[in-house]
Formats: sequence, C-alpha cells, structure tokens
Amino acid sequence: MSSLSKWLSLAFVVLVLDQITKYWVVTTLEYGERVPITSFFAWVRWHNDGAAFSFLAGSGGWQRWFFVVIAVAFSAYLIYEISRLPKQEKIMGWVFGLILGGALGNLVDRVINGYVVDFVLLHYNQHFFPAFNVADSALFCGAALWILMMILERKSTSVESAND
Repeated sequence: MSSLSKWLSLAFVVLVLDQITKYWVVTTLEYGERVPITSFFAWVRWHNDGAAFSFLAGSGGWQRWFFVVIAVAFSAYLIYEISRLPKQEKIMGWVFGLILGGALGNLVDRVINGYVVDFVLLHYNQHFFPAFNVADSALFCGAALWILMMILERKSTSVESAND
C-alpha cells in the first residue's frame, strides 16, 4: 500500500466514523436534547453553523460557504502534502490523515445541512466545554500531534546546536 493510499484510508475511516455517529445522533436525539451519562459527560444534539468554539455562528449564513471554501482548499493542500510525504514519515502521515478526515467530516455536514452536528458535551458543574464530534476530535488529535512534533523537533535542533 502506498503512503498516499494509507493516509487517505485513515482520513476515510475518520470521515465514515464521523458520519455514522452523527447519523446515530440525528436519528436518536431531538435537536437540543441532552442525555446525561455521567456527572461530567452527556450526549447532546446541537447544530453549529460556525467553526471551532462557534466562531462566526449566527452570522447570517455567509459563513457556511466561507468555511466550505476553506475546508476544500485546506483538504486539497493536505492531499498534496500527503502525496509528497516520504514513507518513513509515519507520524506526519497520522497528523495529515486525522486532520484531513476531520476536515472532510465537518465539510460534508456544512455542504448538506449548512451546520455541523455536535454531540459530545463535557462539563464540570456549570462550566461547559463546547460540544464536539468525531471530526473535531480527529482535528484536535492531529493538531496536537503536529504541535508535539514541532516541539520535539525544536528541542532536538536546540540540543544539536548546543553540541556544535
């Protein structure tokens, strides 16, 4: 299996899991419904017409196509980067595959519905973290891994420079 197909397969798995879980939420819960699971976790069905943390939510609808264009352009960029990725760059393959899958999962929602379905709600007492979904989780994990890679690379470069 080529590197390209391997990491595109990861993105596809994320996309499918995201859409399956969103379908389950939409067919199981009413809009706005909240089902407590533990004292800090609940299933919800919320619609977000903005981006991360509801950025630009309720802005009149123009943001839908703005985010669609950004997602398409960024997905094309990620596919290009994946195609150039050397086989030994497995961690960056995970980074790009997770981020691409997450971007595509939310892109499908925006194109079809005009909003993203969020359903995981974490909270402590009256302090709530914004609801999210599988695509958001993949985006977060990919970005966190990318940041970790940059930190480790910088530390490695700093140590090498100090030893010179």
